[in-house]
Order: sequence, then structure tokens, then C-alpha cells
Amino acid sequence: MTTMIPAAASLAGKKGLILGIANDQSIAWGCAKAFRALGADLAISYLNDKAKPHVEPLAREVEAEIFEPVDVTGEGQLKAMFEKIEQKWGKLDFALHSIAFAPREDLHGRVVDCSRDGFSAAMDVSCHSFIRMARYAEPLMKDGGTLFTMSYFGSQRVIENYGVMGPVKAALEASVRYLASELGPKGIRVHAISPGPIKTRAASGIAHFDELMAKAADRAPEQRLVTIDEVGYTTAFLATDGAKGITGATTYVDCGYSIVG
Repeated sequence: MTTMIPAAASLAGKKGLILGIANDQSIAWGCAKAFRALGADLAISYLNDKAKPHVEPLAREVEAEIFEPVDVTGEGQLKAMFEKIEQKWGKLDFALHSIAFAPREDLHGRVVDCSRDGFSAAMDVSCHSFIRMARYAEPLMKDGGTLFTMSYFGSQRVIENYGVMGPVKAALEASVRYLASELGPKGIRVHAISPGPIKTRAASGIAHFDELMAKAADRAPEQRLVTIDEVGYTTAFLATDGAKGITGATTYVDCGYSIVG
């Protein structure tokens, strides 16, 4: 009988970047806690001075070794974060992208009516910034690594009031597949994580989100909503050596809602 190798479930000595924590309700925060619980050292970003007081105590809680502002709408701060990582650690083992945005008027309206500028902004922040993150991470993942981004079921099915984010998340998941193919020879794995609805700050911008959550809890096989900690556990596992054979897929962490939704 084969026994489990303990090291395969550990992130001890691994270095990871977390982009997208807004507060203690953020999916990225659930992931940060799980990464840290498995022994990883973390670099954590915050959006701006307004967000900093909400994120800084969380960064201290997980003993983040790097804590820097990153606004992906400009190129400078994302690049500077990776320069800081290279200077301090000289390598990177995993990176999590949990960032999404669409202008309210484009998010709340019909896709057919979305503006060119709104669509471009949503695609840039929610999708292309993940590609940029991967580009900066690649040279630091000298011994392989793992890249993560957060998606949603609206990429595959029409979800009422999800609007322009549906096509954007579909593009994000396609990007995951292409990046997995391109970076796989270097031992870099790429994952999209697709949680069920969770009441985060970002989700509050979706119209009638409470109704969407109630429907998901009612229809999901487990008859409940997933938590940020459960999303974190799954994501952290995929960063371990125990998941080295998995890449390029969208992993649903939604109490089964995607099979019936």
C-alpha cells in the first residue's frame, strides 16, 4: 500500500504573492490564510491608501514579508511588486490573481449595450492583468510554480445581472488554458478557481446579488454556499506538490452548484 508523502501537502519554504485582498471577506484572504497555514511565506498587495487600513492588519496576521500597493490599471506598481519580490526572495513559487472590475453602467446593463471603453476596462483589469502577472512571474519561477486566478460560473452560463463580466471571465478561463500550455514546459501550472457566490466587496456591485446567493444555496447539492476558507483550502492544495499533475483547468468550489445551475 502506498502512503501519502507529507511533503506533498506542504508549502513550507515556498514564496507566494497574493493580489486582490480588499478586507477580511475577500476570497483572496481565505486563500492567503490557507497558504500560510501550509507554511508559505507571503507577499500581499493593497489597492491604494484607502484600502491599506483594511488590508494591513491581515498582512500582519499572516506575517507577510512584503506589503506593497498594486493598482493594475497602471503598469508601474505591478512591475515594482515583482522587482521587490526578486530583490528580497530571488524567486517565486505561486501567485494568486483575485482582481476584477467593470464600470457599474456596463455591469448593470445588457452586454449588447456595453460601451467600448467599459468593455476594455473590464478586460484589462479582470483578464489582461492576469496575463501581465504571469509574464512577470515566469522568470522568477525558476523551479516551476503555480499561477491562480478567480473566475465565476457566469463564464459558462448566462447568469442574470452578471452582464459584461460573463464574456470577460470566459476570456480569463481561455487565457488560463493558453498560459498552461505555454508555461507547462517550465513546470509552471496555471489554474482558474471558480467559487460559488460569496458576499464579497466585489460581488456587492452585482444587482440582486442576494437573490443569486439564495438561489445558489437552494439549488446546490450541498444546500449551502461555499466559504472563503473552503476556496482557500482548495487553492492552497493546488499549489502543493501533491497537485503537480493538474494544470489548465477551471476548478469549481461551489458546493456542486455548477452541475445543476
